[in-house]
Amino acid sequence: MGELHHGENNLINDGAPRLDSIQKVPLIPLVFLIFYEVSGGPFGIEDSVRAAGPLLTILGFLVFPFIWSIPEALITAEMGTMFPENGGYVVWVSSALGPFWGFQQGWMKWLSGVIDNALYPVLFLDYLKSGVPALGSGLPRTLTVLILTIALTYLNYRGLTIVGWMAVFLGVFSVAPFILMGLVAIPKLRPSRWLAVNLHNVDWNLCLNTLFWNLNYWDSISTLAGEVDNPTRTLPKALFYALVLVVVSYLYPLLAGTGAIPLDRELWTDGYFSDVAKILAGVWLQWWVQGASALSNMGMFVAEMSSDSYQLLGMAERGMLPEFFGKRSCYGTPLVGILFSASGVLLLSWMTFQEIVAAENFLYCFGMILEFTAFIKLRLSHPNAPRPYKIPLGTAGCILMIIPPTVLICVVLALSTFKVMIVSVLAMLVGFILQPCLKQAEKKRLWKFSTNSNLPDLREVEHDNSTLEPLLA
Repeated sequence: MGELHHGENNLINDGAPRLDSIQKVPLIPLVFLIFYEVSGGPFGIEDSVRAAGPLLTILGFLVFPFIWSIPEALITAEMGTMFPENGGYVVWVSSALGPFWGFQQGWMKWLSGVIDNALYPVLFLDYLKSGVPALGSGLPRTLTVLILTIALTYLNYRGLTIVGWMAVFLGVFSVAPFILMGLVAIPKLRPSRWLAVNLHNVDWNLCLNTLFWNLNYWDSISTLAGEVDNPTRTLPKALFYALVLVVVSYLYPLLAGTGAIPLDRELWTDGYFSDVAKILAGVWLQWWVQGASALSNMGMFVAEMSSDSYQLLGMAERGMLPEFFGKRSCYGTPLVGILFSASGVLLLSWMTFQEIVAAENFLYCFGMILEFTAFIKLRLSHPNAPRPYKIPLGTAGCILMIIPPTVLICVVLALSTFKVMIVSVLAMLVGFILQPCLKQAEKKRLWKFSTNSNLPDLREVEHDNSTLEPLLA
């Protein structure tokens, strides 16, 4: 079981810091990192109103957390404290289903995360183009995406602690204008507007994809659990606080915006909350919302890139990727993982908002099926393995808990367009080819792989909990 605790007394690379000298992420920054990996505020939920109207959208953000967000957060808390190391869900799946499926999980979730990250420059520019029309298309838009990606990549390079505390600042700044917008909206609220619905004019595909995108990725924080201060205690608390913050940050402005102004569904597209702010309070609040959107997208970008890059580092530490993916910078950050993730963002930034959301959801769904399978299998095969946080439902209760999100996954996949389905399946097939190729490269010694690739023997751990004592202290 010693493999779980990656040599704190060893040097990582020449010129790189010792692992035990890297500052760990405490509770408050961790809450906001989760907030940005999942949400970042109400930016991007406007399409759900256009697709389904106020009533179905409000009900969606009330019900969807119980169907999806809470089960995913609970599983992340249990599995993340069972395996508190970088790599997260890749380690869970590898432990339960073997290294082949662990690699496929890592490939699909990394690709999904990179596609997700390509969305944030798009949202950033969509919110600013009403004030700066030149950013709507052409060379100015392309250059802005490039400059933004480079600048935010540098922040990730400088350290996860910096990213965490920046997320706290950005979170407060991004939520504040919506608090004011809600207060200003109170005298103008007409509750009857919330009940507007037309079941014959609902774009279920867009509605479900938008809801799904805005309320998933709770498991992303697990990929950097090795960088968290006392993860077995801190991670469950952070997930709970972040869940409350995310749900409130969606419902509060949604109720204000749909209840205070007459409904025109066609206007509810990316960036429309800035127009709502202008209608309710004037240009000053519109500019604040636009600025908050820009900063929120920065927060989501750096949080997602942290998750993606530390996932690659964790996979390298497990011997699933060449050892150079585990190289850390002088700031302790995963240098190669950051560069690979940034390159993926630039390659995908040409896609539209709807295409990005649909493609990443498709890949994410398959990754979650593997996570659910690994979670239940470990509950059945290793019921006595130490779990610092354990979902208080029993194994049968946990199986019942994941049935609704599994049904939801099937619905999201069924509603995907043929184009998205083909592109996503082809991307998945790349992983099936890539893993055997990497194994051959390891055998022929084309690249150096970590020798610390053995997963913990959970059968031994069940009978000897003392092996976990240094880890859980």
